[in-house]
Amino acid sequence: MNLPPSHPHPARRGPRIGVLGSYGGFNIGDEAILTCVLTCLRARRPDAHLVVLSRDAEHTRAHHPDADEVVPWEGVSRNHVLDVLPGLDLLVLGGGGILYDGEARRYLRLVRAAQTRQVPTFAYAVGAGPLTDAEDRDAVRTVLAEMDDVVVRDEESRLVLEEVGLEREVAVTADPALLLAPEPFTGAMMRDEGIPSGARLVGMSVREPGRAAEKLDEGDYHALLADVADFLVRRLDARVVFLPMERHDVRHAHAVLSHMTAPDQGRILHGDYSPGQVLGFMRHLDVAVGMRLHFVIFAALTGVPVLPLPYSGKVFDFARRLGAPALVGVAREQAGLLLAEVDRLWDEYPQRRDDLRTRMGELSAAARETCERCGLLLDGLGSARGSGGAPAAGPEPTGGRPATGPRPTTGDEPTGDGPAGDESAGDEPAGDEPTGDQRAGDGSAGDEPDLSEPRPLNA
Repeated sequence: MNLPPSHPHPARRGPRIGVLGSYGGFNIGDEAILTCVLTCLRARRPDAHLVVLSRDAEHTRAHHPDADEVVPWEGVSRNHVLDVLPGLDLLVLGGGGILYDGEARRYLRLVRAAQTRQVPTFAYAVGAGPLTDAEDRDAVRTVLAEMDDVVVRDEESRLVLEEVGLEREVAVTADPALLLAPEPFTGAMMRDEGIPSGARLVGMSVREPGRAAEKLDEGDYHALLADVADFLVRRLDARVVFLPMERHDVRHAHAVLSHMTAPDQGRILHGDYSPGQVLGFMRHLDVAVGMRLHFVIFAALTGVPVLPLPYSGKVFDFARRLGAPALVGVAREQAGLLLAEVDRLWDEYPQRRDDLRTRMGELSAAARETCERCGLLLDGLGSARGSGGAPAAGPEPTGGRPATGPRPTTGDEPTGDGPAGDESAGDEPAGDEPTGDQRAGDGSAGDEPDLSEPRPLNA
């Protein structure tokens, strides 16, 4: 199958920037990241021609109007994708958790192909790990060494890259989705979901057990989370709403609901919502307990007391930076500890709110730093282009190759079978991009996280 790229918008005079990640509506977190990356790039260079390499081009075309052009890479000839690369002035990789076993090499083949065509490359707050496969480790070590700048979203990812043997400076910022702006989740939308008005609400995010509960069979895992949901129903006189951040989450939410003693007090959000609308829904919650990284990020952005249930290093890292309890995992014998943490979270949150606001301000500022670094690279590209057609160049990189002059090549031309990724080691069915003044933060100074007051804790 060989499809043409999407019909581009009217030609823009600025640089052509490619954006490569796990995009196409598979995961709300990834779609939130794409929204924020595109908004950053558009704010920095309004004249840029933005090209998204997508796993589902039709979804990206429909939901991300900031993209001038969308190029499909799954199910198409590799030449279809590779032919796009020479026309780019910059290829942005990420963000999100895309450098992990079985997938890192697929993304990095395209990055390497761009490098051999003299296209500058930038890693936009990516996540890394686990990386134990020899081929993936080699790809990460060699390709990232030649990138113009490498930015990761958490300390865990930097440690993974160091362990792989990457010998260059790597900047640590924060997840790009921290700059997402909320969209309204209206009363009519709540009624459509069967959620009564005025009820106290607990949000839950569940996914496949993974490393969070590797000693539990799936039935015990679902039963344990059902115990947490039942406890919150009784303790807070609340309704529990499950938020699927990825399509596979729906099955696990139904399984947990089926184990509850009070399943009539539970609901599963079933609509197709944009990341901004999911963030807007968080304003209706009184407390949140969940596993998906972007569920935790969205709750924290809204100022909702949140208990992360870590299943990977990225959630541990964010919980630490948030000052939230960092549980070791989910185990049947730890049910009492888990319920005690939920209880303590509820009781102590009024005293922790100011601390959360401060920490979220710092995290949002870190997320803006990624946009600033990418903007500096773009400024350098513009300067090079305006000085007589010299090779595109950015600022002096932090530990990689020189930003000017020919790019060294190593190894054979990549086979280019394309990237892929999902929340199984990355992040979160996706929806519309916010529009107008509801778009994600643009990376400019002064943006503050949205910590609007939730309903009173003791209401």
